[in-house]
Amino acid sequence: MKKVLKFLQKTYREVLRSIAFYPVLIAILCVVLAIVTLSLENVEIVKSIKEKIPYLFIQDYDTARSILSVFIGGIISLTVFSFSMVMVVLSQASSNFSPRLLPGLVSNSKHQIILGTYVGTLLYCIIILTSLGARGIEADTMGLSNMFAAILCVVCIGLFVYFIHTISGSIQIQNIIDRIFDKCNGYADKELTRSEDAKIALKYIDTTDWIILNSDKTGYFRGFDIRLLNTSIEEEDNQIEVIPYLNKHLWEGMPILRIREKMSDEDLKNLLFCIDISSDRHEDDKGVGGMIKLMEIAVKAMSPGINDPGTAIDAIAKLGRLLRKFLQFPAITSQPLENNKCILIKNNIPGSELMRILVQPIRLYAKQDSSVMHELIGALQFISNGPNISDENRTLVLEELENIREDIKKHIANEVDKKHLLEAFERGIGEV
Repeated sequence: MKKVLKFLQKTYREVLRSIAFYPVLIAILCVVLAIVTLSLENVEIVKSIKEKIPYLFIQDYDTARSILSVFIGGIISLTVFSFSMVMVVLSQASSNFSPRLLPGLVSNSKHQIILGTYVGTLLYCIIILTSLGARGIEADTMGLSNMFAAILCVVCIGLFVYFIHTISGSIQIQNIIDRIFDKCNGYADKELTRSEDAKIALKYIDTTDWIILNSDKTGYFRGFDIRLLNTSIEEEDNQIEVIPYLNKHLWEGMPILRIREKMSDEDLKNLLFCIDISSDRHEDDKGVGGMIKLMEIAVKAMSPGINDPGTAIDAIAKLGRLLRKFLQFPAITSQPLENNKCILIKNNIPGSELMRILVQPIRLYAKQDSSVMHELIGALQFISNGPNISDENRTLVLEELENIREDIKKHIANEVDKKHLLEAFERGIGEV
């Protein structure tokens, strides 16, 4: 049963990210609607409605066939054009911003629903037209189905206008940055609230004598699902430490769990079964994955082919606000399971790792651009002034500021620009 649950969870994530999810679902619903409307044509209530308001129902065979043919041709044109627009958007986002943005654009539910409505309406009209040809002179009994076909086509026209508006906005880098920031910021707020409720474990727990379990896969750590734990594990007086932090890359054979007390082989296999490891580094825009996307946008913007420091500055401004919150996370938290006997210990991403994967790449690629370096200095100074940041993380931020100072001295050729940057740097250090 638990294997089925894990399979369904994995399938659910993959299906939601697929561009075909909503189109297939809506297409099935439209096929069902076609069957239902055809079966309701001869119901007495429908016949009485047709007699009272005949102008809403097409009763002539030739007129109905012509209108349905026009509907099918028009919907095909809208569908082809809309899918072409999606491909153009994906190609532009990949080349100008970052290939890692594609999953977020593809999984946009609004675009999927619009494309699904096109496909569903097309199938509906084809089924009605086929039934119309089969009935021949009895087609005067299909007024309800034809009316629904007209309504769906009007809806498609409205959705097409809305699609043009949303697809043009989704490719704007400002909207992409804001969307990633909103998801990361919401995730950070939830995690901070959760960490306040969780117990903060001692930072220096002696785990040298604990049993170590190694990873049986290579990939990115996505979490430890306690819902898949055996009841026997939850009822034991034990402690389990999850060594990697979320989104950390693991190699097969690396330590992944530490256990204080001995367990049976079956329970050890169950612990490894609870580990979620994915081959995709960026499954969503939450947490570190979203911040990495902001970093990649800034780095891509500073490449010679793009050369867009404004985008880099905007990404750094959002990244600084997120880093200030993520550096407030406790290093280690402990969570008792349902019976309060077994305790699960989790590690959060350390500040040194955040500096390495987020700040250092931007510093490397933007070290010759004074405007971007000025924004990076301001972001780090803003982070270092955070009220709830530990002394260790604050020291890491100040060390990164010192690294930026060295890069400014070596790589900013213009003396005036160098002087202004160092003055801004010194003012910020004096305020810390």
